[in-house]
Amino acid sequence: MSLSRLQQPCYLQQCPSPLLPSIHLPCSFSFRVSPCSQRQRRLPSGGHTSSVAVCCSLSQQQQQSQVLSSVTNGSTVSDRKEIRFGLPSKGRMAADTLDLLKDCQLSVKHVNPRQYVAEIPQLTNLEVWFQRPKDIVRKLLSGDLDLGIVGFDTFSEFGLGNKDLIIVHDALGYGDCHLSIAIPKYGIFENINSLRELAQMPQWTSEKPLRVATGFNHLGPKFMKDNGFKHVTFSTADGALEAAPAMGIADAILDLVSSGTTLKENNLKEIEGGVVLESQAVLVARRKSLIQREDVRGIMKEILERFEAHLRAVDQFTVTANMRGSSPEEVAARVLSQSSLSGLQGPTVSPVFCKRDGKAAPDFYAIVICVPKKELYESVQQLREVSPAHKVGSCLCF
Repeated sequence: MSLSRLQQPCYLQQCPSPLLPSIHLPCSFSFRVSPCSQRQRRLPSGGHTSSVAVCCSLSQQQQQSQVLSSVTNGSTVSDRKEIRFGLPSKGRMAADTLDLLKDCQLSVKHVNPRQYVAEIPQLTNLEVWFQRPKDIVRKLLSGDLDLGIVGFDTFSEFGLGNKDLIIVHDALGYGDCHLSIAIPKYGIFENINSLRELAQMPQWTSEKPLRVATGFNHLGPKFMKDNGFKHVTFSTADGALEAAPAMGIADAILDLVSSGTTLKENNLKEIEGGVVLESQAVLVARRKSLIQREDVRGIMKEILERFEAHLRAVDQFTVTANMRGSSPEEVAARVLSQSSLSGLQGPTVSPVFCKRDGKAAPDFYAIVICVPKKELYESVQQLREVSPAHKVGSCLCF
């Protein structure tokens, strides 16, 4: 991937309003934010969608408290020389994060699995710290970390809209889920199929509000208020939320949903308009670190370039075939006559030399094309139509 793609201004969109002025980082920090992802994400503020970096704001009092919390052992975080990269410590998100880094030739060297610190040999002066996802966000806020990978749901819940948090890449390709309201399929909810219908149920009063069990005590109340719920209370729970309605301790739950199988097995259902946000793994950074430290910007640029190169290549296959022909132009014309064989920019055609009468002479032409994974079979079939010669397909990883 050309570095020119990374040498474009980085525009950081403030929220909740997309109309607020953009924030510009220094000219020396110039990478493109999430260009390989066209995925749109619903934000908690409503129907607005975005695939650019998000930067939110806190009150002045909260910002001052965070500055105070960044002082440790008598010295400020700015005195720290090493760059700290926070990664999830446990679970599927942790395993998938390590796999992504490995695929990008950035394998984490973790000598002792009981220790929380490791390194990436290819990135000098970088420390990897394994933390709980919510602690990664909190330590980015306090200045104890410079970079991190977390789910967008965790970023939104524990980032609390702080303007010092920046999403550098919003679609790392794993950890897909969505935060959603779910209600029972039975009883008074049997015919309730939308968030609007749930809000208009006459059962909810100041004496008997809608009870929602959730672990998202920032996003949940905001979402319900924005959608017209006047009588609602929240109970905090970290796991097994699906059991709360059946136990009678909640009327609804607000939780992350991947396949929806667990909801169905517990007689719960999602409703129209009940999705708070879509989530997957995101690469985040502390804004002050990027602005104040050139070495952090350099590390971030390299990580981002490697991530983009891998994510753009992961769904592509190279197909190589040997074909007989009178000239490279004649072979290329035969290949391009098939709709799925044009590749990214066109086929690469080169002579294959064989020994004939004691001399090297071209007997075949090798063609190489890149095709999307979903079109691999069709491309091989079309190659068979133009030539019966040997073909090889291989997966791209970078």
